[in-house]
Amino acid sequence: MSGRNAWAALAVFLALFTSASPGLEPEERLADPALEARARDLSRELRCLVCQGQTIDDSNAPVARALRTFVRERITAGDDDEAVLAAVTERYGASVRLRPEWTAQTALLWGGPLIIFVLGGLAAVRFIRRSAETPDPSPLTPEEKARLAEQSEPAS
Repeated sequence: MSGRNAWAALAVFLALFTSASPGLEPEERLADPALEARARDLSRELRCLVCQGQTIDDSNAPVARALRTFVRERITAGDDDEAVLAAVTERYGASVRLRPEWTAQTALLWGGPLIIFVLGGLAAVRFIRRSAETPDPSPLTPEEKARLAEQSEPAS
């Protein structure tokens, strides 16, 4: 491949794969730049229900497009950011949020493994200390040694 062709291929690659938002379609954009910026910010906080690892801002999935449209409808209806997120969460469940609200359930989800790790460490320390505190058995008295010798002699 010549140098000119390599540069042309690189230009095509960059044009195809480095758009600002691969999921956002031009007809989805709001006319007001301030509202569009809010919609984009909110879209980066919501998870695509199909892709799971992508935001709805990045995803090309039809459900992501529907979510982007829903967010823009709520914004143009006058909802503030919290109201939009609440409406999306109510409609699609808490798993749609990339950063779920802090509740007892999410606290247990995040803190549970840490609590189990700490409790296991405490149990291990307690076990080690107890085993170190166990006294050695006292040596046998002469009477006990004689009785043990009598019992271990073979019967004739």
